[in-house]
Amino acid sequence: MAGTAMTAHDIRVVLADDERMVRTALRAILSAEPGIEVVGEAATGAEAVSVVRELTPDVVLMDVRMPEVDGIRATERILAAMPEPPRIVVVTTFENDSYVYEALRAGASGFLLKRADADSLVQAVRIVAHSDSLLFPAAVRALAAEYGGARPEPPAWVARLTGRESEVLRLMAVGLTNAEIAGRMGVGPATVKTHVASVLAKTGARDRTQAVIAAYEAGFMKTD
Repeated sequence: MAGTAMTAHDIRVVLADDERMVRTALRAILSAEPGIEVVGEAATGAEAVSVVRELTPDVVLMDVRMPEVDGIRATERILAAMPEPPRIVVVTTFENDSYVYEALRAGASGFLLKRADADSLVQAVRIVAHSDSLLFPAAVRALAAEYGGARPEPPAWVARLTGRESEVLRLMAVGLTNAEIAGRMGVGPATVKTHVASVLAKTGARDRTQAVIAAYEAGFMKTD
């Protein structure tokens, strides 16, 4: 089901971009990959919301700048309208862009540059579908450092984190998978999974990306 861990079925993808040539190129790359199926396309943000609600994909590649409704607003509408929304990756021309950061704050699980090569595209889809690590963690941290701006007072959830949960959140922010975190901390993967779930619950985040964004905005992470 959309937004959940993958089972034996293909990763179902919807492409949302106002340029047909871009959608055609993305479709060609992803359709050639085993285990990935492009199930729909949209040319505007408004159309993306409708198509995604109808087809319930696992992943949406969403152009951040589109007519009628941009990728940020479309992301917000999809997440608000669906009980089990897909993972959304915003696609952008520029990496260091306030629009990208706003899309991440709105609930996108990551971003991808339009100039990315085919391997990076496929990897991005697989990573966000399984949601066991952060997509392009260094770039997410750089955006958070530039646009996040720590609050004057940390939110209440910071004090509620245990020592282990704090450690897990910092390791999530550098992009480690659950297995890598387990190895680093000397605990089992099941224990890490429990800690990750607790971190998401306490930060009010739906996935790792939102947890890391919340951590930077709370002043929890050093931004240097």
